[in-house]
Formats: sequence, C-alpha cells, structure tokens
Amino acid sequence: MEGGGGTPPEILEESQSGCVLPSSLGANSLKKSSWGFLFTGIVGGTLVAVYAVATPFLTPALRKICLPFVPATTKQIENVVKMLHCRKGSLVDIGSGDGRIVIAAAKEGFAAVGYELNPWLVWYSRYRAWQEGVQDSAKFYISDLWKVTFSQYSNVIIFGVPQMMPRLEEKLALELQDDARVIACRFPFPRWTPDHVTGEGVDTVWAYDVSSVRGKRS
Repeated sequence: MEGGGGTPPEILEESQSGCVLPSSLGANSLKKSSWGFLFTGIVGGTLVAVYAVATPFLTPALRKICLPFVPATTKQIENVVKMLHCRKGSLVDIGSGDGRIVIAAAKEGFAAVGYELNPWLVWYSRYRAWQEGVQDSAKFYISDLWKVTFSQYSNVIIFGVPQMMPRLEEKLALELQDDARVIACRFPFPRWTPDHVTGEGVDTVWAYDVSSVRGKRS
C-alpha cells in the first residue's frame, strides 16, 4: 500500500550520514580527559612526595654552617667505642644521622641520645634502635644542635665539619662539666689539644677531657 509506515528517504539519509559520530567522539574525548587528570595527579603526587623526602636532606646545604649526612664507617664506630672505654654517664651524639653511633653506645651500656635536624633520619634511627633491641637506652630527637644545652652529658660525640668546630668548641667549653669527654670524628677542634688520638685518615678520632682542656687553656 502506498503511504505505508516506512521512514521517508530523506530522514533515512540523514540518519546514515553520521549522526552517531558526535557521541563516539564525546566518549573518546571524555576518556582522554580522564587519563589526563589521572596522569596529572600521579605526577603531582610524585613531585610532592619527592619534595617532602628530599627537603630535609637538602636544607642543611642552605644553612650558614652545613653539617651534611655522611654515615660513620665501621672503623669510625670502633674507634669511638674504644675512646669510651672505662667511661660512664650519659652520652650524646650531636648530629646523629642514621643513629649508628648512638645505637653502638647503647649496646655498650650507655644511656645514649642523638640530636638530628632531619626528621626522616630521626624516625629511621628510632626504628633501627627498636630493631636492635635498645629502644629504651637509645633516644633520638629532632633538634638544631645550636639550640640544645649539653651540660647534662658526660660524653659528647661529634662528626663535624671544619666550619663549625670553632663555634662548637666555645659552646661545649661553656656548657660541659669538668668530668666530661668530647670525642671528635673526622675533624679535630682547632684550639683544643687532644688527650687521646686513635685511627688514621678519615677514621681518626680525637678525645678531649674537658678538665684537661680547661687546665691547658687557663
């Protein structure tokens, strides 16, 4: 029958001319947009994480006196322990890094404390102390060494750099008790005369008894 319910040819042509394409393109565009947001989020999150981890390690380089983190060698630790032979009392490591000196001292029976400016190293040191079973006698704190008073410590360990040693020498001379001993690693104090020296090269350790230092300076 003429005039039946078929679709007019012009409408059919219009349907077949590609009206589906816009919806397909929209889906692809949305998919690309989603991947773009995901990629941006991953890159942004990675940069934030890198910044958070790296900043505590890079910040010391921007300070007037830089005390970089350089792990103590096994021989340096042995030499420090040797200088602590027959010593008693509390112990502090100034700029304790990853905590290996404090942990070694705690194993020798000392109540040992480490001050370190880098929070990541402090948290790692606490974990290592727990792992070694000396968490009760090895304590670590986030602090600037110039803001700490060391008068309560009988044994002071320092892995310093030449630029800081004169100022630290003056600070310790004012704060420490006469029975205290200062053990310097890698670099000696500029004006003090050591009472004991052991090791060689980068493993050299200098021990200064404060009572002796004060006697020589007077």
